Amino acid sequence: MVSAEAARNIVGIIGNVISFGLFLSPTPTFWRIIKRKDTEEFHPYAYICACMNCMFWILYGLPVVHPDSTLVVTINGVGLALELIYLSIFCVYNRQKKGRKIVAIGLLGEVAFLGVIAVITFVVFHNTNTRTLFVGIICDIFNIIMYASPLSIWHKVIKTKSVEYMPFFLSLANFANGAVWTAYGLIKFDKFIVVSNGLGTVLGAIQLIIYGCYYKSTPKKGSGDVIKPNEVQLSGATIA
Repeated sequence: MVSAEAARNIVGIIGNVISFGLFLSPTPTFWRIIKRKDTEEFHPYAYICACMNCMFWILYGLPVVHPDSTLVVTINGVGLALELIYLSIFCVYNRQKKGRKIVAIGLLGEVAFLGVIAVITFVVFHNTNTRTLFVGIICDIFNIIMYASPLSIWHKVIKTKSVEYMPFFLSLANFANGAVWTAYGLIKFDKFIVVSNGLGTVLGAIQLIIYGCYYKSTPKKGSGDVIKPNEVQLSGATIA
């Protein structure tokens, strides 16, 4: 019989694979940027926010904050590296200094904020239980914000009765990601992983239902149609 710890590790590995796929989902957009040598109307905000999310979950998963969370640290470490690569590509091909300035200020601000939270965590709180509570609440706030980010897409789908800008496989992957990490948090109960990812699972399910409702009413377009970068639902993968 499989032990709870072994089951948790298996589910965590599956979660890592799904999350890695989500982190890779923006690759076609950045490949387009590289080929055209221009960021066009693309905005870096989602990726700056994703960096913040990853950094805080790495802090949360440290043994001195929340023991036995190696898989949380590994996937968010990989995710942070990929997000920084995406932002580097943006900076290289952005023709306006304003865009690079936004990335620089955003990342510096995040690092400073993380530093303040880390100092408070290790100076004010002296055991893993209180550190987990403090950092976990912050992580959940950012995770919930990331999961709620597609709400604007929902509004557009309902208004236009078209799922053109709601990619099915990305929506399905977001739902699966939330479900797997919720299961991971339930096996060896971790309320902070369960709360935000449980909510993400519900939101993902609603998104799939909306997709099902409006799929048939979506106008069929020719393969030659071009979708502008700012019209594509980019993945802000939420990992815990």
